[in-house]
Amino acid sequence: MTLGCPYGIHRVLEPKGVLPQGAQRLDNTMEIYDNEILVDVETLNIDSASFTQIREQAGDNERRMAEIMLQIVATRGKHHNPVTGSGGMFIGTVRAIGSALQSRDLKVGDRIASLVSLTLTPLVIKEIKRIHKDTAQVDIEGQAILFESGIYSVLPEDLPEKVALAVLDVAGAPAQTAKLVKPGDTVLIIGAGGKSGCLCLHEAKKRAGVSGRVVAMDNGEAAVSRIKGLGLADVVINVDATKPIDCLQALQQEIGALADLTINCVNIPKTEMASILCTRDGGTVYFFSMATSFTAAALGAEGVGKDVTMLIGNGYTKNHAQIALEVLRENPQLRQLFSELYA
Repeated sequence: MTLGCPYGIHRVLEPKGVLPQGAQRLDNTMEIYDNEILVDVETLNIDSASFTQIREQAGDNERRMAEIMLQIVATRGKHHNPVTGSGGMFIGTVRAIGSALQSRDLKVGDRIASLVSLTLTPLVIKEIKRIHKDTAQVDIEGQAILFESGIYSVLPEDLPEKVALAVLDVAGAPAQTAKLVKPGDTVLIIGAGGKSGCLCLHEAKKRAGVSGRVVAMDNGEAAVSRIKGLGLADVVINVDATKPIDCLQALQQEIGALADLTINCVNIPKTEMASILCTRDGGTVYFFSMATSFTAAALGAEGVGKDVTMLIGNGYTKNHAQIALEVLRENPQLRQLFSELYA
């Protein structure tokens, strides 16, 4: 084969000229170019917003969920949910490495997790073996291709593979939290009882320090109980994030102030305004959730006269995989929780 574009444009079927993530359809022929990597895929970790949407569309029926996923890949050549616009990631075994990439510190047979979205990854699913509704992980027989620019992580030996997959799927959230939180900050984490939220709690508590304050917000007794059990939040609030005024009133009642930094990890739409209202003027909102409407956030902030810095939830930041995995090594309670849920 010949060299393809490092960013994968050679795989775009339509519309021509766009990058793979924004494409409607990719060439998912599993014959690699000289600067591609072919991986035998065993498990997909579907993005939480996407998995929730598919589950609701299927009426919680596993057979129908499988049909929807297979149809997405058959139509688009990748797992790019047309409703949420999000994807996920995978783990698998390296089957082949293009000749132009064989100088990398990677070899055939290595077990890896992709650190780029399924929305830009050429994918073939031969069979869906099992859907794990409680973890949003899907066991498959299939193959995927990583481009020259695609990032990945060799799976660590000290953590179960599916635990590592769960952590790496949201690695950007705790790593960005580590960058954003300053000593003394009041940090609000919305959706703190979920996978990304729990990891963010650890980093927020560590970085805010004894002079800071970490507030966890989630909806439902199960999530609240999980948060309290971790002991990482100074204040835990049980409130529906789709009701912004309720969230604002609950926060003011609990701490009498607004957050310096709000991190939104919720996997459902319409939580933008709760995040904005609960953040002080001059503060920052980090929207990690892929369910976020940035139109709603921008126009909503304008509508209530809020001067806040709003950050898109970039799933990548330097060393994000190492930072996220280190959270479980530092925190035995979190490691136990993730092991119970995903191992």
